[in-house]
Amino acid sequence: MKIDISVADQTLDLLDEQGALIQRYRISTAANGVGEQCGSYQTPRGAHIVRAKIGADLPHGSVFVGRRATGEIWSPELSAAFPGRDWILTRILWLSGTEPGVNRLGDVDSMRRYIYIHGTPDSEPMGVPNSHGCIRMRNVDVADLFERVPVGTSVMIRSDTQNPA
Repeated sequence: MKIDISVADQTLDLLDEQGALIQRYRISTAANGVGEQCGSYQTPRGAHIVRAKIGADLPHGSVFVGRRATGEIWSPELSAAFPGRDWILTRILWLSGTEPGVNRLGDVDSMRRYIYIHGTPDSEPMGVPNSHGCIRMRNVDVADLFERVPVGTSVMIRSDTQNPA
């Protein structure tokens, strides 16, 4: 399995080892565009791997802070109580860059930047850049992806459009 993310198309493709499309998901990448610098709130480009999977067997809508489940389940009422919170929900696929000087080590390290593929409230738009750097997905979609891919899965994040599947 491989994951191919197009920032231009706001899509995440799950591919088999031969590159055939298994599933396409709508996503939301960073509102600040693409970039690798720490503190930029941009989505990093290049080759990554899924370094860790967090949240197996938790209910959809489970809230995470610092990669730990809080015991809360997202609701409009909870959201209203914490305006402006960057909601990380349901599952986390924590990414690690594999290209030293590009997205790994130093001031461009994706893992140290806490770049994830994660769930977000269903009220948040997909298909438009709106995140703080991570790749946001619908909760049902991130749970589906989480079940399909193992730790170590390769992830390519590109700023251009997808290859036709």
